[in-house]
Amino acid sequence: MTTTAEGMAFDRGVRPVAELVFREKASAVLGFRPAPELQARIEELAGKSNEGQLTHAEREEYEGYVRANKFIAILQRLAREVSRQAA
Repeated sequence: MTTTAEGMAFDRGVRPVAELVFREKASAVLGFRPAPELQARIEELAGKSNEGQLTHAEREEYEGYVRANKFIAILQRLAREVSRQAA
C-alpha cells in the first residue's frame, strides 16, 4: 500500500475502475510480461545507462520504459488486491 498523500490519492482515484476491470482480467494482468524483443531492448538500454553511454534519444526511450514498468507494477498490485478481496 502506498503511504504518500499522492499515492493514496492515486489509489483512491484508480481503485473503482481497477475493481471493475480486474474482476474479469486480473489473471491476465498478473501474467503480463513484455515480448522478448522488447525485454531485450530494455535490458540493452539499462546496461548502457549503468555505464553512462546512453544518447539523449536513448535516455528518453529508456525513461519511457521505466515509467511504463512502474505503471504496470501498479496495475499488477491492484489486480492482486482485487483478486484477494474477491476470494
